[in-house]
Amino acid sequence: MNTDIVIIGAGPAGIFTALEMLRGERPTKQKIVIVEKGQPIEKRRCPKTQTRKCVDCKPYCHITTGFSGAGAFSDGKLSLSAEVGGALPELIGYEFAQEMIDYTDKIYLDFGADPHVEGVGNPEKVKEIRRRAIHAGLKLVDCPIRHLGTEKAQDLYHRIELYLQEHSVDILFGYECTNLILKDGVCRGVTVSHAAGREPAFDICAKHTIVATGRRGADWLERLCNEHHIAHQPGTVDIGVRVEVRNEIIEDINEVLYESKLIGYPQPFKNKVRTFCQNPGGFVSQENYDNNLAVVNGHSYKELKSQNTNLAILCSHNFTEPFNQPIAYAQKVGELTNMLGAGHIMVQRYGDILDGKRTWPKELAFSNVKPTLPDAVAGDITAAMPYRAMTNIINFIQAVDIVVPGFASTETLLYSPELKFYSNRVKMDTDFRTSIDGLHCLGDSSGWTRGLMMASVMGVLMGRKLLGEEFGN
Repeated sequence: MNTDIVIIGAGPAGIFTALEMLRGERPTKQKIVIVEKGQPIEKRRCPKTQTRKCVDCKPYCHITTGFSGAGAFSDGKLSLSAEVGGALPELIGYEFAQEMIDYTDKIYLDFGADPHVEGVGNPEKVKEIRRRAIHAGLKLVDCPIRHLGTEKAQDLYHRIELYLQEHSVDILFGYECTNLILKDGVCRGVTVSHAAGREPAFDICAKHTIVATGRRGADWLERLCNEHHIAHQPGTVDIGVRVEVRNEIIEDINEVLYESKLIGYPQPFKNKVRTFCQNPGGFVSQENYDNNLAVVNGHSYKELKSQNTNLAILCSHNFTEPFNQPIAYAQKVGELTNMLGAGHIMVQRYGDILDGKRTWPKELAFSNVKPTLPDAVAGDITAAMPYRAMTNIINFIQAVDIVVPGFASTETLLYSPELKFYSNRVKMDTDFRTSIDGLHCLGDSSGWTRGLMMASVMGVLMGRKLLGEEFGN
């Protein structure tokens, strides 16, 4: 197959590259092919809603794979501040990054995003929350949030999917990229194969190859970087837990900010620890990766609500020489936790952690906080969590308790493993050109972004750069 542009991955970075090229005053005349391992949005269905337990779908998990990517299918939150979402502002500048967030947000609105923005309109209450955060030694990032909602995000991205197809973008569902085609130091395209192995592999030759495989493709891209000597540097991995509390405990934060983005550097290690992906009235969920690794996440619907709020507490790990396998390290932590939970997500009460004991199912049955992940296994997550990370998490929870009284209660639930894989950061210039001519890397797979909005912004910028090259401006 021959094309002008091949995009690997139909997550936000990839699809917004194509969108920007089609929606401009002078839409592209170039042929665009998107390769997506998963299914169209309308065919992404997790059977757990009926089975009440993960059935480990093959050849891929429908929660993490398919059109719109993993993050869009989970909670569907757009962070509208350049302070949130990774390191892209370091590459393009903070003011320009904010300008591009505002522009990209309008695209989401054009496709039906809820015009309501969470986390604005209560400056005095925000000041009080910030005062408590400062007293606790934490930084509050009051980031406006546009909440799409898990089910509403699916509708929105379905409209985008149809728009791309109606404008002659060829989306190859059920196919995965197995390698890059390099000739004389230039990327000439990719080799792809059917995800279920039903057809022989074939090549797609292209002038521009864009890798936008998201967090799920982080270890795959790392291998490619090593194999083809694509310039990169070790990235960060986040190891943590998903915390679940009753809505009554955190309702002030939910009403004022919707999502509390708190950052701290707790003693004694002073690693960066942060809250992430808060889901008021949400549900804890499970995601499965290709290597049978089960990790915890959270969903937040527009209509369907629970009595609990869940959020992640993540401890960032940056490694120096001689170690250069941060993703493999985090995977080992997850595998050990999965082993103790017999392949399931583990859950433990915070009070039991402090008491040095495991949690038993009967204790969960009598708790005020009922787990929203029905097949989570009660146990002892500290038997698998590294000491450094666990100490950071415990001390951070105690600090958050000053901001949110009751957060560090005995019955607060901690689920594990919560892991965020970010690719080793690919070295690029401001036109997103890598050390290999013809190859670009976008979104979370590039190591430069974290989350839906910044990945979408990176896609918009890539689309603009390709249009500029096409039309000579």
